[in-house]
Amino acid sequence: MFRDGELLLIQRRKPPYGWAPPAGHVEDGEDYQAAAGRELLEEVGLRSTRLRLVLSKTYPNRCRRPGGDWHRWEVYEAGVQGELACNPEEVASARWVGPDELEGFLGRTLAYLDDNVTQDNWMRSPGLEPIWVDMLTKAGLIGEIEGFKKRDDAYRKS
Repeated sequence: MFRDGELLLIQRRKPPYGWAPPAGHVEDGEDYQAAAGRELLEEVGLRSTRLRLVLSKTYPNRCRRPGGDWHRWEVYEAGVQGELACNPEEVASARWVGPDELEGFLGRTLAYLDDNVTQDNWMRSPGLEPIWVDMLTKAGLIGEIEGFKKRDDAYRKS
């Protein structure tokens, strides 16, 4: 979700740790678009006024749910109304991030994937969740990063 050229990112209280756009699981009987609107409201108190699908992809990544070794992701560009109000049970922090700060988060993530940031240090000061680097790239929201896929594949296998 963008506002004035800035992307809304949250820092989760629960794994996976890192900065990411608001997101969550689809509940039984719910479609992806409804889940996107619900998660946006639950996590940051914003109501969606428009949702436009920008990416639909299945990833073989870990999940907290039993038997979860993959996720089907649908990423939406959202128009919103309301004031940012984080759910303290799910969100440690939220902010609108411009291109320079996003670049800093990307650099931090790449350093983490290259084992140049310890797990403890990552927990204290994370970058983007690795899965989101790929999704934001595939959605055309950030540029391609050389060598990212190899780093991300190694991370997922660990």
